[in-house]
Amino acid sequence: MTQIKICGITLADDAARVSDAGADFIGLNFWPKSRRYLAPERAPIVAAAARGAGAALLVGVFVDAGVDEITSVMAMVDLDVIQLHGGELAEDLIAVAAATRRPVWKAIAVGAPCDIERLETWPADAILLDTPSPAKGGTGEIFDWALAKEARQRSPARLLVLAGGLRTDNVAGAISAVQPWAVDVATGVEAAPGIKDASKVTAFIAAVRAAST
Repeated sequence: MTQIKICGITLADDAARVSDAGADFIGLNFWPKSRRYLAPERAPIVAAAARGAGAALLVGVFVDAGVDEITSVMAMVDLDVIQLHGGELAEDLIAVAAATRRPVWKAIAVGAPCDIERLETWPADAILLDTPSPAKGGTGEIFDWALAKEARQRSPARLLVLAGGLRTDNVAGAISAVQPWAVDVATGVEAAPGIKDASKVTAFIAAVRAAST
């Protein structure tokens, strides 16, 4: 069954609805430059709403954050997964994993074949493939799924998360083409940046479940 991550949650009500709808992961974005930024001091309220409504795991999204910054956020909210979405190096992933004792995902912007050449060398629990963007995701634009399919073939044992422009009307095709371990959506289920549309969330989750049964 393809796992589902709904990213860019900023409101407690949205967190509860998304968790109740059956998402496997909820992404909380702690990068201040993101349009979906969640201030760490507000994160406990959002996290509590998610955990009270369902079994979704909480993924903290960070961009070029140091270990101290990440552990400081975790002192306020108990994250289940750390996602690194910047220019981090392999040693950064190792340091974050050691400090947090949590699974670490590494996001890779895929714009050309060279971007997927050494995915197997990353010391990550999962690799997230996304559309290149200065905004570090959340563009609503897809990238070439042929590259994601090639990444899947090159590293068949690697957990791949597919992001970038996914919506209810294209996620089945993405799953068929790439066979990812998980799919990640933000813009495709929003009414506005950081504000989720409940009907879009429900439809997206239903489409993924139907495509991966």
